[in-house]
Amino acid sequence: MKTNLFCIEGKVIVITGGCGILGKSMAVYLAEQGAKVVILDREEEKGLALEEEIKQAGNEASFFLTDVLNKEVLEKNKNDILARYGRIDVLVNAAGENMPGATIGPEQTVFDLEMDAFRKVVDLNLFGTVLPTMVFSKAMVENKAGNIINIASESALRPLTRVAGYGAAKAAVANFTKYMAGELAVKFGDGFRVNALAPGFFITDQNRALLTNPDGSYTDRARTILAHTPFRRFGEADELLGSLHYLSSEASKFVTGTILVIDGGFDSFSI
Repeated sequence: MKTNLFCIEGKVIVITGGCGILGKSMAVYLAEQGAKVVILDREEEKGLALEEEIKQAGNEASFFLTDVLNKEVLEKNKNDILARYGRIDVLVNAAGENMPGATIGPEQTVFDLEMDAFRKVVDLNLFGTVLPTMVFSKAMVENKAGNIINIASESALRPLTRVAGYGAAKAAVANFTKYMAGELAVKFGDGFRVNALAPGFFITDQNRALLTNPDGSYTDRARTILAHTPFRRFGEADELLGSLHYLSSEASKFVTGTILVIDGGFDSFSI
């Protein structure tokens, strides 16, 4: 019988921010591949609806209300997950968002940044990755194996105009990914991997107002992005799934500390 290196059937995969556009797509897909998906989100109604949707399709899912900035809540989530499934194989840190005050408008300068908004964006994207990693990797260490997949961003690799807070936070996530890859493997063995996906430009709830006008047409910013993207289009949520599957599976068993870019060529393009 041939080994399928990409098989993730039966793996317990926890997704923070599992009700967002990208998180939901990940949860549905991984469940379809036979994983036992745990959805963590702060929106209970959406989370329960997503759990039911996945179960109605004949797949396994559980939703737990969470707060990725509250270690006590995360500890309770961990205990509830272990009580139900016995282990945590993969953690996908997909919680994150941007907010207007942490961006610089077309007529603004850096001196117009709202520091409270900047701090909130850094807290959610950076500390909302660090805290779940600390909590859930402890369970992985006790099980002697684990796999963490963070969500970085194109803005972690290249400074992008206007997204000051989000870019700073995601750059820190990319750095933390590489740090944790060494930390876990050196101290606990080669059964631990930490990698990150760096999506390019996907239209989501958090950036829709930046990229589209009320009538659905593209903004000047969106047209500039597409002019610097060889594929000349924005990404679709399902175009992250192959990379996510690869990093979740044993096909990437010797891969750690990497930032896998999915951007239609944006990062490699210049004129």
